[in-house]
Amino acid sequence: MTVGYVYDPIFLKHDTGQHPENAKRLSSIMAYLEKADLLSALVAIPAPAADLEDIRRVHSDSQVQNLKLMSSYGRSMIDLETVVSRDSYQAALMAAGGTIAATQAIFDQEVQSAFALVRPPGHHATPTHSMGFCLFNNLAIAAAWAINKGLAPKVAIVDFDVHHGNGIQDATEADPNILYISTHQYPFYPGTGALPEDGIGQGKGSCLNIPLPAHTGDSGYLYAMENIVQPALERFGPDVLLVAAGYDAHWADPLAEMLISTTAFGQITELLRESAENLCQGRILLALEGGYHPQALAHGVAASIDALRGQPYKDILGPASHAEADVREHVARVAAWHHLV
Repeated sequence: MTVGYVYDPIFLKHDTGQHPENAKRLSSIMAYLEKADLLSALVAIPAPAADLEDIRRVHSDSQVQNLKLMSSYGRSMIDLETVVSRDSYQAALMAAGGTIAATQAIFDQEVQSAFALVRPPGHHATPTHSMGFCLFNNLAIAAAWAINKGLAPKVAIVDFDVHHGNGIQDATEADPNILYISTHQYPFYPGTGALPEDGIGQGKGSCLNIPLPAHTGDSGYLYAMENIVQPALERFGPDVLLVAAGYDAHWADPLAEMLISTTAFGQITELLRESAENLCQGRILLALEGGYHPQALAHGVAASIDALRGQPYKDILGPASHAEADVREHVARVAAWHHLV
């Protein structure tokens, strides 16, 4: 299975200092993929800067101009969590452009699937505000681009980051042609992603939130994938599957309280790949979001890449040492809410 990847050194120049979302996250991933001899098995996809027309399908002009201006000042803070530096605006354009380029490569059949190893991340960036470590919403931009180009009349976005992707939801909740599904710790930052948040207007039913309690682990996540995510994707019938791939639900991650192992990240990716093969000719793109334990992040990405390649992955980090919550009844209630039983 031919798998592509997007990477550019500009992503390391988004300089956030000692912030949790820093350049070491991506450099650790690239170093491990090199060490594991995975990069040589992948097809490199260049990351061009996104056209402003593509950015403005999702983001307001004032937001774009404000980000450009703040970046020109050097390192500064958009809010208490979100840092920009002199190269951040260009990095954000190329993160969005690289995500689009990977989507294009999949539709052009240059690769069967791809992983956009980009930063800054995107799923918290709303149509009017950059926030939560995120500047532009890479996947929402790619989804709008694919629809605008007529490549994908229907796009599904699955988000397994531990935090709810409020930005993706805000950008897509009124669009019946985009299905957004999120598994996330709840209640937790950013405070959104409650069960009743299921779309607005013509997009009613287009958001499918799966709020999970702290200490949900491998079996809980896989149960939710098999009993909610996969059936919801089958019901929707997307033309492409985009995935917000955050690895901060790992048991070692310092910013959350979930108990996923590296093995489960591979299994989650495998289930999503199977759904893509059954529903949209295997078209699946992962784009990097969170993950703040460098080793767990690098190994999680590698596990997902091996799953896209149809290859086994050996988890050297092992399972969580704490007992995970039994969420089967909770997941069943969520499935019933979304009329999936």
